[in-house]
Amino acid sequence: MIQQALNTLYVQTEGVVLRLDHDNVVAMADKPLLRVPLHHLHSIVAIGRVSLTSPLLARCAQDGRSVVMLNTRGKFLYRIVGPTTGNVLLRIAQQRLLQQPENAIPIVQAVIAGKLHNCRQVLLRSARESSDDVKRDVLKRVAEEMMRDMRRLSKITDLDVLRGVEGINARRYFSQMSNMLREGGGWSFSGRNRRPPRDSVNALLSFLYALLGNDLVAAAESVGLDPQVGFLHSLRPGRPALALDMMEEMRPILADRVALTLINRQQLGLRDFDELPGGAVRLNELGRRTVLQAYQERKQDTCRHPLLKKTVTFEMAFHIQTRLMARAIRKDVPYFPFLYK
Repeated sequence: MIQQALNTLYVQTEGVVLRLDHDNVVAMADKPLLRVPLHHLHSIVAIGRVSLTSPLLARCAQDGRSVVMLNTRGKFLYRIVGPTTGNVLLRIAQQRLLQQPENAIPIVQAVIAGKLHNCRQVLLRSARESSDDVKRDVLKRVAEEMMRDMRRLSKITDLDVLRGVEGINARRYFSQMSNMLREGGGWSFSGRNRRPPRDSVNALLSFLYALLGNDLVAAAESVGLDPQVGFLHSLRPGRPALALDMMEEMRPILADRVALTLINRQQLGLRDFDELPGGAVRLNELGRRTVLQAYQERKQDTCRHPLLKKTVTFEMAFHIQTRLMARAIRKDVPYFPFLYK
C-alpha cells in the first residue's frame, strides 16, 4: 500500500523502491506505481521492506524533509535528517537544565498536569457516551481520582515522587481501557504490554504511539530542541526523552482517541491484525492503511488552544507546544501544557 495523506507519504508495500526523478518521488516495483511532487511532501514514512535510493535520501536531507523508517509493528528504526538547525544556545540551556534537575521540576509538573487533564477528558467523554451505568460511574470515579492528584502536583518537588504519581495515574487510566471499548467484536484489554504487543488493542496503541512520537521528534527538532534530552523520562541511548515527555499530554487526545474511535465505530476489526509466532500481534497491511488515514485526519481536526485562545489543528499544536517548551527552557518561564476541552 502506498498512500499520500496530506503532506506525508506512507509506503508499506513490500519490495517498493522510492527514487528521485527531477523534483518528484517515484514509487517503483515492476513498473511506476506513484509519482508525487516533492514540494507536496513534508515527510516520508516507510514501513517494512521499502527502499529509498541515495539521491532521494540526499535531496530530502538537503531540503530538511523528514524520512522515517518503521518496522511493520510500528517500531521506530531510524530517521534521516539534514544538518542540525536551531540556536545552539537553546541546546546548551537544555543541557544545563538537565544537570540541575531541581530547576526542571516546574516543567515536569506541567507535563504531568497536561497528561492527567487530557486523560480525564478521554475518560469523561467515554462516560458520557456509555449506556452502562456501572461503567459510567467507574469512569467518573477514576477521573475524579486523577483530579485529586492534579491538585497536589504543585506541592510535589521531588522528581522521583512526580514520576511515581505519573506512573500510578497511567495504570489507573489503562485500567479503564476495557470500559471504554465497545462490547462485542472480540476486543479485550487486560493492561498495557509492548515489545512486543500481545493483543490487538496494544498493537494498535503501539503503532499510533510510534506515529505520534515521530511527529513530536520532528516538531522538537524544528525549533532547535534536542529530542533526546528530556526531564520526566530518564535518558537512555537512542531514547527521544523530550519527545516522550511531550507525548504525555498529546497521547490521550490523539492516539488513544483515534484507537477508541476506530474500534467503537467498527472501522477496525480483528481481521486487521496478524498473530505472529511467539504470541506477538501486529496490524496487517490493510489495518495499517486504515490507522494511518485516521491518524492523519485526526491531526487536521481543530481545537481551541488554551493559551493562545485561537483555533488550531492538532498538528499545529505539536509545533506550538515545542515552541512553548523552548521558551520555558531558554527564558526560565512556566511551560503551559496543552489542555484539551
